[in-house]
Amino acid sequence: MQFFDTHAHIGLIYDDPIEQLRVIHAAKQAQVNRIISICNSLHDFETVYATLKNTPEIYHAVGVSPSEVTSPGKDWGKIVEQSLKLPKVVALGEIGLDYFKKYGDKRSQIELFITQLEIAQMADKPVIIHNREAGKDILDILSERIPSAGAVFHCYSEDAAFARKALDLPVYFSFAGNLTYRNARNLHETIGVLPLDRILVESESPFMVPAEFRGKRNMPAYVPSTVRFLADMLEMDMEEVADQLWKNSCAFFRLPE
Repeated sequence: MQFFDTHAHIGLIYDDPIEQLRVIHAAKQAQVNRIISICNSLHDFETVYATLKNTPEIYHAVGVSPSEVTSPGKDWGKIVEQSLKLPKVVALGEIGLDYFKKYGDKRSQIELFITQLEIAQMADKPVIIHNREAGKDILDILSERIPSAGAVFHCYSEDAAFARKALDLPVYFSFAGNLTYRNARNLHETIGVLPLDRILVESESPFMVPAEFRGKRNMPAYVPSTVRFLADMLEMDMEEVADQLWKNSCAFFRLPE
């Protein structure tokens, strides 16, 4: 049995490269054999990529998140385009809209989002979607502009009704440790309407720690806890669920199983 963490902010877990490698070692001990490292800014991407580009378990995503909308940096579009050509960079993200934090203004966020969807289409890369209180706009935009390589709603936070609508698009739904929280009824209901072959799991580390590890800083090594909870919800064998999630993740990121 092996696990795939589709979303980890390794650069935020620890700044020290040695500590980052310890986090990856701990993940391997927990049978988390692949991790997608998500950048928080283009500078963060360059630093983490340089440190971990030769680490077999790590793949990378690059993009400009909504939090960077007011200061994406000079020539950010060209930097993203070039970075997508680097070895082991498998997706553009995380990108999207965040109306909760109110970064910049809605128009600026939407322009940034659409521009990166266009870059992803040209690069033939899937996108990792950040959505916070912006579901309608994101769904409307994706309905017209989703890249042919598809998208994943990371750390899914909408309800089952939204998921039913989104299923018409070539998208996956990724669940983090908050799936294990008792009060996450919207997520539990969503699991009930999704086919297993459209589900991914992630740590979203260092955030969203599973209930089993509450009080600790989240790490990729805790992903099996979320998978166990999902298997219990589905009343399925954990190994069977883990195997399907692995296949889903490899398919989305276009990696060999």
